[in-house]
Amino acid sequence: MFKGGIYMSEKEKIINIAVIAHVDAGKSTLVDAFLRQSDVFRDNEEVVDCVMDSNDLERERGITIYSKNCSVIHDGVKINIVDTPGHADFSSEVERIIKTVDTVILLVDSSEGPMPQTRFVLSKSLELGLRPILLINKIDKKDARPQEVVDEVYELFLDLDANDEQLDFPILYGIAKQGIVQYDLDTPSDSIEPLFKTILKHCEAYPNKDEEPLQVQISALAYDEYIGRLGIGRVYQGVLHAQENVVVCDSFGNSRNANTSSIFVYRGLSRSSVKEAHSGDIVVVAGISDISIGETLCLKDHEIPLPSIKIEEPTLSMNFIVNKSPFAGQSGKFVTSRNLKERLEKELEVNVGLRVEPTESGDCFKVSGRGELHISVLLETMRREGYEVAVSKPEVILHKDENGKIVEPMEEVVALAPEEYSGTIINKLNLRKGTMIDMVEENGYCRITYEAPTRGLLGYRSEFINDTRGEGTLVRRINGYTPYKGDIQQRSNGAMISTETGSAMTYALWNLQERGTLFISPQTEVYQGMIIGESARNIDLDVNPLKNKKLTAIRSSGNDEAMRLTPPRIMSLEEALEWINDDELVEITPDTIRLRKKGLTPQERRQFYRDKMSAEENEQM
Repeated sequence: MFKGGIYMSEKEKIINIAVIAHVDAGKSTLVDAFLRQSDVFRDNEEVVDCVMDSNDLERERGITIYSKNCSVIHDGVKINIVDTPGHADFSSEVERIIKTVDTVILLVDSSEGPMPQTRFVLSKSLELGLRPILLINKIDKKDARPQEVVDEVYELFLDLDANDEQLDFPILYGIAKQGIVQYDLDTPSDSIEPLFKTILKHCEAYPNKDEEPLQVQISALAYDEYIGRLGIGRVYQGVLHAQENVVVCDSFGNSRNANTSSIFVYRGLSRSSVKEAHSGDIVVVAGISDISIGETLCLKDHEIPLPSIKIEEPTLSMNFIVNKSPFAGQSGKFVTSRNLKERLEKELEVNVGLRVEPTESGDCFKVSGRGELHISVLLETMRREGYEVAVSKPEVILHKDENGKIVEPMEEVVALAPEEYSGTIINKLNLRKGTMIDMVEENGYCRITYEAPTRGLLGYRSEFINDTRGEGTLVRRINGYTPYKGDIQQRSNGAMISTETGSAMTYALWNLQERGTLFISPQTEVYQGMIIGESARNIDLDVNPLKNKKLTAIRSSGNDEAMRLTPPRIMSLEEALEWINDDELVEITPDTIRLRKKGLTPQERRQFYRDKMSAEENEQM
């Protein structure tokens, strides 16, 4: 029988697939097409685009942050589909998810071709022995070049040492937004049926291993307010039952007893409670409060753990500090160190790519992640939940190699921009210790590939957007570690720092805008030590944004109307984190984002500078 687009049977044929690609290639849009054309939605049901991107941040940013599961039925086969993040900061999640599937659909933009993240996700798929299906998407674009892109993908497969079986991959063409997939460019289609048929032909259903000893490996975590921590993984063999006594094993030989209070499988978009889950299915397990990534659920006397799942090490860290600014507690509900500690501990329940360490101060925690976006998503989520927090400049995590030499993470950077901006891009990346790998000019655009240290790329994205007038695209991906590249210059311009506390005045800002770029508008509440703009010079400027003109019978306040102010530069959270220097903080509250100096008074700032100089001298001794 059909129920919500899902055909139920005692033992279903199951195929698990993941949609993998570079960011903005159309993964979530393709999953939408799967669901719409599989009768998952009612005829009268209103469905938004990118329905799998259910998180508010995902919708606002237009990216997938968290991997999600759903399922459809086609020709009696249950197809579990995983929509994966495309951004490099969430690559560790993609790597884990790929281990749970039978094949992957590699989505490549018909004009962009393979991008840095394409190489990463494909390499992980090939390493696991998967045979990908290639789908060239967006073939309706004016600058589409599908055949050239296919050749580029072939070269990528060869470069990644794909075997003969993997090289014999099916090629399809489509427009995911319109729900169209074609066998070739000359054979039109009005649905994604060719993709369904290719999946069933290309990939056999998971073999029936119900009679074998139970093995369920956890590859992802989730949290439910009512039932607590959830483990998500694949039933590799055996049958998993609800309210069953199991043994939780890790790859180091450790084990403990536990009980599954409930289990769920995916039916359409929803999680459905079941009494048992069979081999091959993706299952959600509740009741094991300390379940972790990579652990295997087994039965007593059959404790055979699966190989461990590697979790990518963090590359970036920043300090989360209790907000102690003069405006602290004005808008946030959670402002204490206890609130901050509990929230970070809760995040560790599901965000396995994150690390949290205490510091010498009880009001400060060192938080490490895979990149600026990874940590900024957490900060933005906390802000919306009512937390106040101050954060320091992101710092790259350095390591020592086997010879004791310091190494740092390197990234592959691809910049696509109009040709007239190429000189500026090259100059900026050279200053940031980058090395050019490739440069291609086509149709008035220039595609520049660099290798640069992560440390040098901090703060570059917003600079790149300004340099290219918003017409450029910048893509980054971690590409291993290399010896330390030496000192890299920080932000060249100083800050404009308020010397007073109160409401900013039009007259004062009108005078100050000649000295740099303002971050605030008139009537904005400011405090001493708060950064209100960027200086046009390479030194910090102490300024008074509260200064008003003296009123006379001739010069009245009404003349303020004649004062034209340039609109202030309003920074996003990522831009603010990129902009600050070592002696500055970003103050994050539910209703605003402020920039401030660590030392609010000139005396405190001088002391901070002396302490910094002293610490550097001690390091050199």
